Amino acid sequence: MDFGRLITAMITPFDEQGKINWSETAGMIEYLIGEQKTDSLVICGTTGESPTLNEEEKLELFAFALEKAKGRCKIIAGTGSNGTEQSIHLTREAEKLGVDGALLVVPYYNKPSQEGMYRHFEAIARSTSLPIMLYNVPSRTVASISAATTLRLAEIPNIVATKECASIEQVTQIASCAPASFRVYSGDDASALPALAVGAHGIVSVASHLIGASMKDMIEAYLNGKVAEAAKLHQKLFPVFKGLFECPTPVPNPSALKYALNLLGHPVGGVRLPLVDPSESEMAFIRDLVASL
Repeated sequence: MDFGRLITAMITPFDEQGKINWSETAGMIEYLIGEQKTDSLVICGTTGESPTLNEEEKLELFAFALEKAKGRCKIIAGTGSNGTEQSIHLTREAEKLGVDGALLVVPYYNKPSQEGMYRHFEAIARSTSLPIMLYNVPSRTVASISAATTLRLAEIPNIVATKECASIEQVTQIASCAPASFRVYSGDDASALPALAVGAHGIVSVASHLIGASMKDMIEAYLNGKVAEAAKLHQKLFPVFKGLFECPTPVPNPSALKYALNLLGHPVGGVRLPLVDPSESEMAFIRDLVASL
C-alpha cells in the first residue's frame, strides 16, 4: 500500500453546538484533495480531535470520508488507543467500511514497556488485513516506541509504515534498517525536508490544510534533485510550520489551525473541551500568519 508523499491529518469540523458539521466536512475533503493536493487523509487522528470523538462518530466519519473521497485519495482511519482490545475492535469495524489503512498510536497513559508495545501492535496487526501505520508521538503519549521495536514490527507484513514525531535520529535509524517496502513518515511539519534527506518517504501534515500544494512542490523539488529550490521553499514555509503550534506561545493542535481555516473562509468551527479557542493575543498572531500566506 502506497499512501503517497503528502498525507493530511484532517481536522473534524464542528457546528455551533459542537456536533460534527457534515457539509463542511465534505467541503474540507474536497478542498484538501483538490486545492492542497493531499495524497491521503488521516481521519480521526490527533488533529481530528480523536480523544473527544465517540466510536459512533468515528465510524460515521470513516464512512463519510470514503464516500466523499471516491477513491481520489487514500483514507487512513485513526483506530488506535491505549487499550489493545478496543483498538482491535475499532480497526475491524473500520475495515468492514472499506478504509485503506489504519493509524495506530503508541498506547498513552499506561506507559507500556517496549515488549508491551510490540505485543499490542502485533495483536492488532494480526486481527486485520488492513495496512497499518504506527504513530509515535512521545510529546503526547509519554511512552515512545524505540527504533529497535519499530524495526521488529516492520517485519510483520501488514505493518507498512510509521509516523515518527520523535527525532531525526530515530527517522534515520528506522529508514536505514527497515525493509525496502516499509515507509517512514515525519509527523512534524518543520522536519519534513530534513526527514526526506535522511530517508523518510513523506510527511503526515497539519500545515497542509493551509499550504499543502506548496509542501507538495517542496517534496517534488527535493525528489527531483532540486535541493536548493526545496530548501528555499522549506524556509518560506517554516513560519507556518512553527506558528500553528507556537502562536508565539504553545497552543494545542488544532486550535490555531481551526481559527486559521475560519479566517480563510472555511467555517470549521471551534474545538471541543478540554481544548479551547486561541486567546486574543494568539488570534492576532494567527491573523498575521494567515495574512502572510
